[in-house]
Amino acid sequence: MIQVKNLNTFYGESHILRGLSFKVEAGEIAGIIGRNGMGKTTFLKSVVGLLIPREGSIHFEGTDITRLRPEARARLGIAYVPQGREIFPQLSVHENLLLGLEAHPEHPKNYEEDVFELFPILKDMLKRKGGVLSGGQQQQLAFARALVGKPKLLLLDEPTEGIQPSIIIDIENVLWKLKERGDVGILLVEQYLEFAWRLSDRYYVMEKGEFTAEGEAVGECDDTVLERLTA
Repeated sequence: MIQVKNLNTFYGESHILRGLSFKVEAGEIAGIIGRNGMGKTTFLKSVVGLLIPREGSIHFEGTDITRLRPEARARLGIAYVPQGREIFPQLSVHENLLLGLEAHPEHPKNYEEDVFELFPILKDMLKRKGGVLSGGQQQQLAFARALVGKPKLLLLDEPTEGIQPSIIIDIENVLWKLKERGDVGILLVEQYLEFAWRLSDRYYVMEKGEFTAEGEAVGECDDTVLERLTA
């Protein structure tokens, strides 16, 4: 679905991402793990088009999107749930969801209510402003806003950060359902290693802008695995 080759991204003259190669298939979850400041968010922003790499290429369903603007990538089917959620606090839940339709390939006037099968709590909050929701509710809204556009690739940046355990379980259940559907590829950036390990088919460990380890996420994420991934 998406293939990244030899990606090099800079902030000014600071070389942040160094020769990254990566791929995600439909129905697959690929987890990127690593400590803060290692370049994980920079990688997502490069994929979604908020940052343009100086070297390398990004192909989505066989099309070179390396220089495409973010809105063009969104319309091709790439959705992004950023760290911190970034919902519109003065807009209602309903209005936030409508904005997610800007990326929908058929440009409908309203979203399909199947989103409430994944996030039932939002159905009773449609008139509430996004800014009055709890952190966990805002995370679910940001997730739902991305999904109403019917993406083919979903990028998630630290979806469990600052979220209460019950909401983390809800988010994990949603990701399992999307995985079982098999039509959405998911790129998951996460520091909660056990969460990422349970969901991911493959993992990539990022350190100082490079992938220092990668492989299949199989078996239990026990202390030996954790030590190897965080060494």
